[in-house]
Amino acid sequence: MHILTRHVCTLFFLIMLLIPAITAEHLKLPSSPPPYLSICNAPSSNSIYLTGVNFASGGAGVSNQTNQGQCISFDHQIDHHFSKVNASLVQQLGQAQASAHLSRSIFAVAIGGNDILNYVRPSLVNQVLSPCPPTQSPDEFVASLALSLKDQLQRLYKLGMRRMFIIGAAPLGCCPVLRGKEECDALANYMSSQYNIKVASLLRDMSDKYPDMLYSLFDPSIAMLDYFQRPEANGYSVVDAACCGLGGEKNAMFSCTPASSLCNNRTNHVFWDFVHPTEITAQKLTAVAFHGSAPFVTPRNVGQLCDTAM
Repeated sequence: MHILTRHVCTLFFLIMLLIPAITAEHLKLPSSPPPYLSICNAPSSNSIYLTGVNFASGGAGVSNQTNQGQCISFDHQIDHHFSKVNASLVQQLGQAQASAHLSRSIFAVAIGGNDILNYVRPSLVNQVLSPCPPTQSPDEFVASLALSLKDQLQRLYKLGMRRMFIIGAAPLGCCPVLRGKEECDALANYMSSQYNIKVASLLRDMSDKYPDMLYSLFDPSIAMLDYFQRPEANGYSVVDAACCGLGGEKNAMFSCTPASSLCNNRTNHVFWDFVHPTEITAQKLTAVAFHGSAPFVTPRNVGQLCDTAM
């Protein structure tokens, strides 16, 4: 999670790594919000909290079981880290002003993809111990994610969140690590699509329940599928392989490390490593989220989310 602030918007992120900096750039902020753990013990932390914080932890999912022990869970980000920032804001500003400040802030959340990846390919996470087979069907698993996410977002609402920028799941079956020789992984793409449908539904429900809550839901899969189907029209020549990786036809058997094979031109690749987008792809997607319209982003884009009076 990420929280950003400019004249009317602070940004709090629980989100992927590249998007915070690019989002801050679109909001014309001087810099990307700092990671919470880098400032929480600093003497100036209270004043820094006023301008936005990044709570994101690489590998985190909706479920606490996703990459357990390797990241800070979404629940922990909410109940321990953001709750402390919330308490600090109340102490500094008083309850009324703290609530007003948070109501002008954007809470950016991109989560769920790691849960789906770990369901489809648990060996991506657990390469030492034998991965356990799933105990739920794909539909049951996605439904459980949506139920947990709804509870998490409601807790954020109770802590003051009023504007949400939610990023849905990408077409994960088309990531280099899951692709076959030619085709995307059908199960992963199905689960990504179903997850996005359920997230859209839960956000509509929350909007009905909380009339003072505004949100932008960005579905990156629509734009990315177009990149895959019309690469040249979108400025790409490589849509199925990692720029930085090692092994296999897709350069994606292992993640990006100093020993990896690096492509000559990252700007013509959709993917940087076996699952994450290149910077140019992240820039394109963020531009659509900020300035696009349905079906890419609903019911308003992020620019409108930030400018809408409450």
